[in-house]
Amino acid sequence: MTTIGIIGAGEVGSHIARAAIASGYHVVIANSRGPETLADLVAVLGSAARASTAMGAAEAGDLVVIAVPLKLVNDMPVEALGGKVVIDTNNYMIWRDGHYDVIDRGEKTEHELRQEQLPNAKVVKGFTHIQAPRILTWGRPAGSGERLALSVSSNHPDAVEIVRRLYDQFGFDAVDHSPLSEAWRNQPGQPAWKQERQTEAELAANLARAHRPLVPCISGGPAASIVRR
Repeated sequence: MTTIGIIGAGEVGSHIARAAIASGYHVVIANSRGPETLADLVAVLGSAARASTAMGAAEAGDLVVIAVPLKLVNDMPVEALGGKVVIDTNNYMIWRDGHYDVIDRGEKTEHELRQEQLPNAKVVKGFTHIQAPRILTWGRPAGSGERLALSVSSNHPDAVEIVRRLYDQFGFDAVDHSPLSEAWRNQPGQPAWKQERQTEAELAANLARAHRPLVPCISGGPAASIVRR
């Protein structure tokens, strides 16, 4: 893989772009306002980056990152993402997204919904419990005693391995908590979400300690607590 498409040029998307370029990838990045609005970001990212539309990023990427919230009515380019590994960085937040009853009832995770919307893609939940700037500063070489871990979840084992390798290039170990029906284990408010620095063993333990069902609070921003139903 040589090119990562990124749909979403906010804090998460732009920091993943920086980490990808530092790891030797080319990046095609998109936002909802048009490629021309990304001129300043692309200038900072350098010659390995270019701006495009969501469709263009999806078509160009050997691997694609979706760094925008899930919509109940799909707004992603389904056909262009077919057959590709798609990293979904979204966390469902009621204060931002409104209530999605199927998630609130614990019937499906937001990442299962994304997979249903992109039936021919291989959706992976990734980069969801680390603040975006730390993707660039917390990575450590493999074997380092200070190396931290990030979680990964998917219905597709081969996609998990691809994201595991990407994590490794960025300087992180990986803990697999597949399938996507288990993606709630590191949602906001769970032990794995609350702990900032977690080694592989610590993250695995925190994922195992998760309790369901939990419903995200309506207000309070990304760090809001969540309450039991």
